[in-house]
Amino acid sequence: MNTAELIYHGELRTLATHKYSGTTFFTDAPLDNHGKAQSFSPTDLVAVALASCIITTIGILMKEENLPLEGTELSVRKIMASNPRRISAIEIDITVSAAGLSISQKEKMRDIAHTCPVAKSLHPDLEQRVKLVFKGN
Repeated sequence: MNTAELIYHGELRTLATHKYSGTTFFTDAPLDNHGKAQSFSPTDLVAVALASCIITTIGILMKEENLPLEGTELSVRKIMASNPRRISAIEIDITVSAAGLSISQKEKMRDIAHTCPVAKSLHPDLEQRVKLVFKGN
């Protein structure tokens, strides 16, 4: 079964449908590349995929250790380069609001941030700058 199907809607927009759940979303080209920026751009999705993968895999660790992760916030910034046009860096700030984390748990979280499947799938030239801040510790 396909993961997703996309339909091009014109005006540099696509509609993506997740085949398993039926969830849909639009993508749009960014303003600086002939688009209207009315939705996530494909390169935005790469940055968001990295952040989502990091917090999901950290969530697996926290679930295994029976610790809450709710309220943790992530901020994502994508930095573009030209010649060729590409993502040169992704910056992710993670504010973890779980209290009582051990040094070992914090180190595991930092390791996960650089070894989740998306992080390992991106080209090594793409800088991944991930900062974790622990509130309540």
